[in-house]
Amino acid sequence: MRTWKIALLVTLLSCSASLYAAKKQKGTTVLKDFQPEGTTDKKQKNQIYDLVFVSEGNDYTCRTAYNKKINAADFIVGDNINYQVDGNKAQIKNSHGKELKCTVVRVEKDTGAAAK
Repeated sequence: MRTWKIALLVTLLSCSASLYAAKKQKGTTVLKDFQPEGTTDKKQKNQIYDLVFVSEGNDYTCRTAYNKKINAADFIVGDNINYQVDGNKAQIKNSHGKELKCTVVRVEKDTGAAAK
């Protein structure tokens, strides 16, 4: 009985590890949007930003950390970026080599040009 439970546990762990590994994506795409999120105050001195980019048919919205200073002029909407998405963590690098880490807060199916 005990061996059966251990075998089941090992099988489940290996399956979940392979599913987690499948979520890793990287490539080059265009930065679709770059917007400030929230406001700054005495405790939170750095502006938080949301970045939107497309990867494998999905729009990813990625939010920067509150404790990192970001120069908004470094990330121009419409420029090419290199990205790496691993679960809910992402790394973005612009064409000039500036890099930032962010957290994926939304994933949406890319429907092409949305009607406005």
